[in-house]
Amino acid sequence: VQLQASGGGLVQAGGCLRLSCAASGRTFSSYTMGWFRQVPGKEREFVAHISRAGTYYADSVKGRFTISRENAKNTVYLQMNSLKPEDTAVYYCAAGRLVVVTTSAYDYWGQGTQVTVSS
Repeated sequence: VQLQASGGGLVQAGGCLRLSCAASGRTFSSYTMGWFRQVPGKEREFVAHISRAGTYYADSVKGRFTISRENAKNTVYLQMNSLKPEDTAVYYCAAGRLVVVTTSAYDYWGQGTQVTVSS
């Protein structure tokens, strides 16, 4: 599986962005798809994931971010609303077989897209 993330950019606090992650492969629908983020000097952290079991979010983004997927397009999205400066990070999409928040459990990763939220 190859993943290509896009949609990052610069936005003011309170604004919104939608990230997309396009995947190759015919078994996309069987994967748990996750979004993670990382700032320099810190570990990559879980943001959200979506699977056949549903969706799950980190507390820091709950109520502001929405993860969704279109299996027919092999694409997963992250709609980010009410953005805060602390949301600034490189955002990565990932695919895995388990429904977990642990980065090491994901098998495939996209290249990352920068999101910068100005105050």
